[in-house]
Amino acid sequence: MSEQPLTAQSGFDAERVRKDFPILQQEVNGHPLVYLDNAATTQKPEAVIQAIVDYYRHDNSNVHRGAHTLADRATEKFEGARVKIASLINAAQARQVIWTRGTSESINLVAASWGRSQLRQGDRVLVSAMEHHSNIVPWQMVALEKGATVEAVPVDATGTIDLDAFGEMLDERVRMVACGHVSNALGTINPVQEIVRMAHSVGALCLLDGAQAISHFEIDVQALDCDFYVFSAHKLFGPTGLGALYGKADILEAMPPYQGGGEMIETVSFAGTTYNQLPYKFEAGTPDIAGVIGFGAAVDYLTSLDRKGAAEHEQALLDYAEERARATPGITLIGTAANKTSVMSFMVDGAHPHDVGMLLDQQGVAVRTGNHCAQPIMDQFGIPGTVRASFSFYNTKADVDRLFEALAKARQFLV
Repeated sequence: MSEQPLTAQSGFDAERVRKDFPILQQEVNGHPLVYLDNAATTQKPEAVIQAIVDYYRHDNSNVHRGAHTLADRATEKFEGARVKIASLINAAQARQVIWTRGTSESINLVAASWGRSQLRQGDRVLVSAMEHHSNIVPWQMVALEKGATVEAVPVDATGTIDLDAFGEMLDERVRMVACGHVSNALGTINPVQEIVRMAHSVGALCLLDGAQAISHFEIDVQALDCDFYVFSAHKLFGPTGLGALYGKADILEAMPPYQGGGEMIETVSFAGTTYNQLPYKFEAGTPDIAGVIGFGAAVDYLTSLDRKGAAEHEQALLDYAEERARATPGITLIGTAANKTSVMSFMVDGAHPHDVGMLLDQQGVAVRTGNHCAQPIMDQFGIPGTVRASFSFYNTKADVDRLFEALAKARQFLV
């Protein structure tokens, strides 16, 4: 193992970046916090926290139709954030970005609106076997209602999608392919551009769940040619309870509204209602204005960094952690695909993941344990779940070393 600092290898100064995140400067259970639960939620830089505080202190107002200065300022920041998100993912137009409560609601919106209006008896929806429950259950719900089926694309023992099997499953009855860009449970980076191409070859649409990808590398929805791309603010250093749905404009325009209420209408009468244009057709009610403004600040922060250097730093951290895991007796890695990012899932021989997680927490190391809302792939591997250490650019080699020191102490109690 190399003892050269990872920051020197990548040219990315993680120690400097850490200072931007107030929560990382604390002790937990008498130990300096080592936060390795980034796949569940990322921490928030001071710039994001301050943007939210500033909105409530100076600009608090509802958006779009207020005839006063506070409403104008709030609306400018709110819609400015939409432009920033569109730019981040290279959407052709800001109106293709719909605010939701998160990745889960984004998928539910597509399943309920597009799915209810388009799926018919005998149609098929394909999802990968490693999907998060949020990209399985909404499709099952609408499929049950419409007489369609939801089928799993096989994943091999390394956690890699079987593209040959996927190709064999494709036919004209497949209407939607829904796939994670990166697996939250295994860290696998899926070949999404090829998956989109293959789906389109039989006339199917393709939705990509970008919740685990958006913080780790640049996304270009036009280059991917996906029909929908969904992600959450809280996994991109922004606030919780907020997400975004990108969709191709012609598809979104053809979809019926997801919810009714204020803002999503053009005219209302008891004789009938007409609906607003994109994106507002899908944004009923008062939105999370402060959250959207905080999301915009998170994008500003992220784009101010050396993203290539950050990605190289994260990859070096994952490589170092997996190297240490392979060299440690009694630890088994789960998910060993050739193309991975920032997630190390593992088992400790003779110990339940939850027990491992509690003992790590006592030493100030925060990880996630369980099936990670990906029960089907855990069932395939025949395990109840894993311990998951997930990395971001503010983590360091010292954090990885602390993880393995804590694991060594935990194993003294458990094995």
